[in-house]
Amino acid sequence: MPRTRPVSWIKAAVRDFEAFPEAAQKICPAALTIAAEAGKADIAQPMCAMGFGVFEVALQFRTNAFRVVYAVQLADEIWVVHAFQKKSTHGIKTPKREIELIKGRLKRLKEILR
Repeated sequence: MPRTRPVSWIKAAVRDFEAFPEAAQKICPAALTIAAEAGKADIAQPMCAMGFGVFEVALQFRTNAFRVVYAVQLADEIWVVHAFQKKSTHGIKTPKREIELIKGRLKRLKEILR
C-alpha cells in the first residue's frame, strides 16, 4: 500500500491561500491529498514552464480564477510554493511576474532542502 506523503506549505503561500474565498479554499485540499497519495486530481495540471514535477491546481470560483502551485519532486513531501488569483490580461497564460516568483521560491526551497 503506497504511503501518503506530507503536504508542506511555504509561509507566503499559506498567507496568499488564506485570502481566497472560503468556498475556493475548500476545493484545494482534496487535490493536494490526491497528489500526496501519488495521484493527480482532474483540476491539477503540469506547469511545463517550471519543469517536471511542478503542478498547478486550477480553482474556478464564480468569475474568478485561483491557482495553487505545488512541487512533487522536492524531498519526501509535497510542497505548496505559491497561491494566487489569476488576473491575466493575455488569455490563459500565467503572468510572467507569477512565473518568476514561483521559480524563485522553488530555487530557494531546493537550496534549503539539500
